[in-house]
Amino acid sequence: MTNEYCLNCEQKIAENFCSNCGQSTHTHRYSLQHFFVHDFIHGIFHFDSGFFYTIKELFTRPGHSIREFIQGKRVKHFNFFATVIILLTINYFLSKWTKTELTEVFNKESVSGLSKVIKGYSKFATFLVIPINALLSFFIFRKSQQNYTENLVLNIYLLSGIISFRAFLYLTMIATNDVEVIRTINLIVVFLIFAYTAIFFYQYFSVYSSNRVVLILRVLLISVLFIIIKQGMNNLINEIGIRYLH
Repeated sequence: MTNEYCLNCEQKIAENFCSNCGQSTHTHRYSLQHFFVHDFIHGIFHFDSGFFYTIKELFTRPGHSIREFIQGKRVKHFNFFATVIILLTINYFLSKWTKTELTEVFNKESVSGLSKVIKGYSKFATFLVIPINALLSFFIFRKSQQNYTENLVLNIYLLSGIISFRAFLYLTMIATNDVEVIRTINLIVVFLIFAYTAIFFYQYFSVYSSNRVVLILRVLLISVLFIIIKQGMNNLINEIGIRYLH
């Protein structure tokens, strides 16, 4: 059913979408069939846009797709904050099903406080490093003329990809309580995160640099710095957790 006036803002309409508010001119009465087939299945599993489209892009062409998003192609992508929150929630529930604790896998003194903070303040602990990372990418790739806020956005999307890799560690901890296996998977995940970070930045800034050697060196530099900063932040959070959380 197509309406002559927009049911949302009551403006006169002539096309498929209202020129004033953007709502579709095709409306329907709700039915069980439409509720399940269109709103539920289409809304959650539609791969042309939304959460799954963003995840697909983050693993097939991460830097290119996020650069396009920042440059203006934003209709298909899921909100960057919402993407991180959903992935953190998935990881949270996965962590509840693990057969062992992080303190049993790694050195207890190095993760006991960190484990407490993650359990109580996982979102805060995760986002804490983003402003620092954005500042680093802003300076290292300053010739691209991406402002600080744009660096914040691209680093939040990068974080989404990294969180997805971390899910592999939780899945391993669900499948087994073998400490050596979990430690091995953790090392693999660290390597994958390093490689993913490098690919992300290389793709994103490839259009802004004509010197590939310089670009690769900057990409390697920021990838190494990210790991160092993350480890330093984990150590700080661990110390805070040990001293102030009981």
